[in-house]
Amino acid sequence: MPVKLTDRDALLIIDVQNDFCRGGALPVAHGDEVVPVINQLARLFRHVVLTQDWHPRGHLSFASSHPGSDAFSQTHVAYGEQTLWPDHCIQGSEGAAFHKDLDTMRARLVLRKGFRREIDSYSAFQENDRTTKTGLAGNLREFGVERVFVAGLAYDYCVRYSAVDARAAGFGAIVIADACRAIGLNGSVEATRSEFSSCGVEELSSNEF
Repeated sequence: MPVKLTDRDALLIIDVQNDFCRGGALPVAHGDEVVPVINQLARLFRHVVLTQDWHPRGHLSFASSHPGSDAFSQTHVAYGEQTLWPDHCIQGSEGAAFHKDLDTMRARLVLRKGFRREIDSYSAFQENDRTTKTGLAGNLREFGVERVFVAGLAYDYCVRYSAVDARAAGFGAIVIADACRAIGLNGSVEATRSEFSSCGVEELSSNEF
C-alpha cells in the first residue's frame, strides 16, 4: 500500500552537492544516482527543504587544517572525536553548488550548515557540538510539519544525523533508502542501521510512494 502523504510531511534533501558526487572533492560512490529519485519524490511533497554544506576555508573538519593528519583519520576537538575530511564544499565554490540536475525549484527553504570554522555540522538540526541549533526544527513547526522524510548524501553521516535528530526533536523520521548513498567508513553503515532501529527511524524505498 503506498505511503499516504499529507501537508504535515516534509522532504528533507541532504547535501546533494557537486563535491559529494562524481568528480567532486569528497565523492560518495554512485552519489549522482540519487538525483532522479529525489526529483521524482520532491513532486509529491508540499514542503521541501534542501541542506547545503557550506564550509569556510581552513575549516576544523579538513585534514589540511591539521598538519600531519590524513583524510578520513580521527582527531580530538573541543566537542569530542572528529573525522577529518578532504577540503570540500568551500563557500561560493563550484563544489559547494547543488548538482546541476537537482530540481531545487520546489524548495521552501535552503539551510546552510558547517559555516562555523570551529564546529562541523553533519545534522540539519544541530551542529556536531550537539548544542548549537540550526533553527530547522522551528522552521518545520512553523510550516506545520510533523513527519520528515530524509534523502541525500551521505546515508551514514549527514542523513543519519539528520534523521536521528529529527526524532529527538519530536518529528517522525523516515529515511528513503534508495534516495541515499553511503560513504562506508569503519562500519558506519552498520552503525547507522543499528541507531535507526534503536531510536525509531524508519526506512522505506521510493517505490512505496
